[in-house]
Order: sequence, then structure tokens, then C-alpha cells
Amino acid sequence: MKPPEPLGANPLADELEKQLHYPLGETLPAPGNALIVAPGVKWLRMGLPFALNHINLWLLSDEIEGRAGWSVVDCCISSEPAKAQWEQVFAHELDGLPILRVIVTHMHPDHIGLAHWLCERWQVRLWISATDHGLARIGSQGPSGFSSEAAADFFALHGLTDPASLEKIRGRGSYFSSLVPAVPRQYRRLQDGDVLTIGHRGWRCISGYGHAPEHIALYCDELQVLIGGDMMLPRISTNVSVYDQEPEANALKQFLDSIDKFKALPTQTLTLPAHGKPFTGLHARIGQLHDHHAERLLEVMQACSDQPRSAAELLPLLFKRALDLHQTTFAMGESIAHLHALWFEGRLQRRVGDDGVYRFGAMTGI
Repeated sequence: MKPPEPLGANPLADELEKQLHYPLGETLPAPGNALIVAPGVKWLRMGLPFALNHINLWLLSDEIEGRAGWSVVDCCISSEPAKAQWEQVFAHELDGLPILRVIVTHMHPDHIGLAHWLCERWQVRLWISATDHGLARIGSQGPSGFSSEAAADFFALHGLTDPASLEKIRGRGSYFSSLVPAVPRQYRRLQDGDVLTIGHRGWRCISGYGHAPEHIALYCDELQVLIGGDMMLPRISTNVSVYDQEPEANALKQFLDSIDKFKALPTQTLTLPAHGKPFTGLHARIGQLHDHHAERLLEVMQACSDQPRSAAELLPLLFKRALDLHQTTFAMGESIAHLHALWFEGRLQRRVGDDGVYRFGAMTGI
């Protein structure tokens, strides 16, 4: 559940990136190895079989009930290559100490996929928000979890009416569970404002919405380090989507309101993102993301002022490249999110056409 593809491969992204600073330069951790990015904080990077081809994971030096060890933040998808990389980490990066707990920022497969395996392997507890734990448990149940039929019907309602595409979406009922085959039944709940003591340092939970149901970022004031998960990425824009489970969500407003919480953090904060490289320039990045979505909203508003549009009809405007089906589902979610932001503001109206498709138009002329 990520952006259709890395969106930063363009001159504008290069220009925006110059406003950020990467303390480690182009240095990346090798597969199965770690880099120290702050006292007691190690960076792992594991491959993904998607267009967004990696995820960053974190090891935090810890002590629980007198036992020294490590807390893991995020897990990668469930796959044999990922397990093999973890085995290398266990052998070479833990200094002979155990994993003491598994923290997951949110329920998307690349973050929670191996949580069950890690928790069983080390006999430890999963720490996650209650909302994301519940949805991940549902999704891991296979076709009986997330309904691919409902997803296809939802996208059809928003203008994706190609029969072949809808049939493929209906056939993806086990997609989530193939990457997340199980989720620990028991967990420790993370909530906004909670402070976890990890390695004798406090890490404050900061909730975020719009990308996942209840994403939890972690901030350590002593280190001035933010583990931003997917809420704060340095080069690509986080996927912000509306899907069939919450069909009237105002996901974009939720996301933008959420990242504004990070404005209170120090300007020199080192942000550790789930994708891309650790960076400073947090406040500049918040501004860039607001500007990016403001530009997209303006484009959507102008298009819908010309004539009422469905989310599917806006895809060529918002995504100026060919999309495969997997990317199209993300793009549809984003298109609906931008339409909903303007709809909730009262700038657009929504109507169902004779063809059964939702279209959004200006307050007059729809």
C-alpha cells in the first residue's frame, strides 16, 4: 500500500530535494547489515518486490525488566528473502543480544508482514495502534478479510468501469494475506502522546491519519530523532487514499493535519523515513507536501469546474504516465482523496450519473 511508483524521478523533485540534507550522503546499509544513525539507533534496509523497492527498518538499543536487547521498528513483508536478511541481522547486528519487542508503525504489508514471525521467533510482544492491529488481523484472513468484490464495486462507482480491470481487482482477494499471512493475536496498544522508554530514553508516540488508519510515528527529544514511518518521506509523496472500507473518508485533510503535528519538533530533527534516506529539513518537507497537494487540488478544481468529473477521469491529469493495474488502484484512491477534500470543503458537489458513476462538479452547473 504505497504510491503507484516513486514520484520523485523528475526535475522538480530534484530541486525540492536540495532543500533537504542527508547526513549520511549516498551511504546505504548493505542487505542484512546495519548503519548507526544515532546513539543506540541502527538503520536496516530490505528489498521489496514493488516499484518502491525497499523499506527502512530500525533497531533501537533497549532494556526491558533488566534484560538488554533491541526493539525492532517495522518488519518488511512476509517473504523468504526478507526472512533470510533478518537471519543475517540476528547473526551480525544484535551484538549477541535478543529482540525484546516488535514495534509496528502501521498495518501496511511492508511494515507488519513479518511481525508474527519475529514475535514468535523471539517470544516477544507486538506494539501497535489498536486500529491498525484490528484491520491487519482482518486482512490477514484472506478473501474473507478485505473484500475484493467491494473494492471493485467502489472503484466502479468512481468511474473505473473497464470489465477486465474490475475482474482482476476481484481476483485479488488474497493479496494482503499473501504478504501478511498472520498477525499476533495479542499486542500492546500505542496511542498518541504515549511515551515509551526505550534504552533509557523517552520516545513519544505521534499519531497520523490519511495514509493508514492510525499510524504511529516515534520521536525522541533527547536524540532529536523522528522515526516517521510513511508519514514523512523525503522525496516521494506518501500515498493518501480513500478505499471501500471507509468510502466517505476525508483522507487528504487528515494527512495534512497530521503532518502539521511535526512542526512543533526542532528544526534540526533527524527524520528516519520508511523509504528514502535519513534527512534533516523536516519543516521544509512539511511545506513541500502542503504545496504539492495544494497544486493538485487546484488542478482538480479547475478540471471539475469545466465539467463534472469522476475520479477515473482525473487519472491522466494527476498521473502523467502509464499505470499498471496495481498502480491504478493506488492512483484511484488518491484521486478520490483529492475530490473528497474539495467536496468536504463545499467547493464541489457530488452526483450519481445515469451510468451509476459518481462525478464531482463545481457548486453551480452540476
